[in-house]
Amino acid sequence: MAKDKSCCERNVGKGILFGLIPHVGCILFIIVSILGTTVLMQYFKPLLMSRNIFYYLILVSIGFASVSSFFYLRKNDALSFDGIREKKGYLFGMYGFTVGVNVLLFFFIFPFLSGFVGASVEDSSGLRVMNLEVDIPCPGHAPLISSEVSGVNGVKGVEYSFPNKFEIFYEAGVREDVLGLDVFEEYPAEVVSDEVG
Repeated sequence: MAKDKSCCERNVGKGILFGLIPHVGCILFIIVSILGTTVLMQYFKPLLMSRNIFYYLILVSIGFASVSSFFYLRKNDALSFDGIREKKGYLFGMYGFTVGVNVLLFFFIFPFLSGFVGASVEDSSGLRVMNLEVDIPCPGHAPLISSEVSGVNGVKGVEYSFPNKFEIFYEAGVREDVLGLDVFEEYPAEVVSDEVG
């Protein structure tokens, strides 16, 4: 009986491992985003400045899911069309979970992380408030924009709104520093409004 229990525990462990492998790139990106205001962000910034980074991450996830599925099918002697048909529930689950997690990450988790990078301002009196619409390909780029804008001396807060709106609270004289950031060369920004808060 103990042998069966340990076998089940191993299979659960392998299942979790095979489920996590497709998302290694995304998990690393979350860690970097959380630590975005530290030195780590500077190392990963060139990757994040790529307009297509999230599409590459999706391809990497699907590639890892395919590798995991290959090993799963081979281990279960199901590496054939009949075996694939027999294990289609597992495969649909694996690829469905991979796509689902990517959607969750890019449209919910990463945008949520932008709140940690660009802190909100409770009292905006005396500050200017600029509203930008930024040409980001998906909400997953919000932490990058918030991090870059928050790094400008004189910016007191950045608030992100789905899908591509940023409200920037800043001291007078900082507007051109914000709009001159390198990130806006890759992701052009349009000033919707700029007024005293």
